[in-house]
Amino acid sequence: MHIEEIKSLFLKYKETNLFHRYITNKHIAPLLNRLGEGAVIETIGESVLSKPIYGIKIGKGNKRILMWSQMHGNESTTTKALFDLLNTFLDKNEYSENILNACTLYIIPILNPDGAEAYTRVNANKVDLNRDAQNLSQPESKVLRSIFEAFKPHFCYNLHGQRTIFSAGKTNKPATVSFLAPAQDEACTVTPNRKIAMAIIGVMNETLQKIIPKQVGVYDDAFNLNCVGDTFQNENIPTILFEAGHYENDYGREVTRELIYTSYISSLSYIANNSVTGSKYEAYFKIPENEKCFYDVIIRNARVAASHSNEKINDIAVQYQEKLIHGQIKLIPKIEKIEKLDAFYGHKEIDANGFEVFGVDNQLVAIDYENVFVIINNDKIAL
Repeated sequence: MHIEEIKSLFLKYKETNLFHRYITNKHIAPLLNRLGEGAVIETIGESVLSKPIYGIKIGKGNKRILMWSQMHGNESTTTKALFDLLNTFLDKNEYSENILNACTLYIIPILNPDGAEAYTRVNANKVDLNRDAQNLSQPESKVLRSIFEAFKPHFCYNLHGQRTIFSAGKTNKPATVSFLAPAQDEACTVTPNRKIAMAIIGVMNETLQKIIPKQVGVYDDAFNLNCVGDTFQNENIPTILFEAGHYENDYGREVTRELIYTSYISSLSYIANNSVTGSKYEAYFKIPENEKCFYDVIIRNARVAASHSNEKINDIAVQYQEKLIHGQIKLIPKIEKIEKLDAFYGHKEIDANGFEVFGVDNQLVAIDYENVFVIINNDKIAL
């Protein structure tokens, strides 16, 4: 499919009732109720706090694809894109018919509803579900495992979101979308099913490079059988980790949402129309590995106190803290480092031009200072 065709589909089918970063069962329940006869919707279990976990089955093809989102409750971009995808599928068009005739999808839109409501990575028992694949100590982990065993997928899409700190290699390009074909053994062997996952990632990367050149990364594939992706890969099911990251000035993750939707459509179309053997896996190794080269804001060339002299010039790194306040996610700037940061980039950069940097209390800023403003040369500057 051409980029223009995918963009047209997204604009037509984008779910406008879902936006920004706080997405919970409360937000998706009305959307599930209106999906209609084209999808089978069921409650497949309950969370620690007895919230329903929903499953959606759609399509009639022989190729089975399992997709789950918000295993980490505060990673919602892929969930928004799932409902954009569902809207696309439930309106008859040549693209949706092609995929749904070849494939059957099982979608868990929010695996961790307690974490989603509290806007936390972990569940209500403070367990990271993505480290519970072997112990299966949590009800949410058991729900995913039961669907995996019952549905018997040929492909798994493990859908996540990543912080703004990541770059695509050691560059000033953010990793706006990242992927991983997880390892399935300690040696990180490039097995036949990993090759299949790698080939699909290569297809998505080829599409995304036309939109966000040099802004796609891959994660280190160090093996950890406690991770769900590694476990499913270990059981010989090609599994792909998706990570929705940062695009310039897109802290609501709406641009990234479209890029994730583009990744869904391009990969599913490839699966639907091809016998995916993994023969094109080598394209995967051309994607740079993620590095941690970004802060949200860097204040350059600030005059600060030094331990053995009166003053010196340093940089100030600011990272936004995501906080749930009255049902909305607020980004609160917090100073993380005061040192030379020549190897790092800021999504926003401010030049202090050798002046001191004060907080709103007229005290010099220090590590852990939190506020949306600083004062430089008597100017109040928003972070």
